[in-house]
Amino acid sequence: MHIAWQLFTPWHALTGGLLIGLATALYVLGLGRIAGIAGIVSTPLRALVAGRGLAGQGTPLAFLAGLVLAPLVWRAFAPLPAMTVDVGYGALVVAGLLVGVGVRMGNGCTSGHGVCGLSRLSLRSLVNVLAFMGSGFVAVFVLRHVL
Repeated sequence: MHIAWQLFTPWHALTGGLLIGLATALYVLGLGRIAGIAGIVSTPLRALVAGRGLAGQGTPLAFLAGLVLAPLVWRAFAPLPAMTVDVGYGALVVAGLLVGVGVRMGNGCTSGHGVCGLSRLSLRSLVNVLAFMGSGFVAVFVLRHVL
């Protein structure tokens, strides 16, 4: 992936961070649930697998719809940042599967542990975030400099 640093705007990044913090705070205060994306995605999927349908899944589905619609709303006012992916579909599938395994092993995802867990001063979340970041650093180093 190539990051176009000339398009980096700190005020937009700060605003985005504040909105993420506000959304997660409202989610936990309003529903008493952590806004971890893995849990939010899995809730309607578990209901479907269990044969209960999507009745009563309005909140997680609305949250997911917001995640999908946000870039479309942004694009209505400004161009989306340029992005390129330098790997093929096979590598993306393997990476996605590895992330899924890591989410299950870590009992949560980066948003649940990194945004919500760290803000609650959770030691388990700190260990998980350090493992996520360390694994990412090692993977990038090996892929870019060793292989």
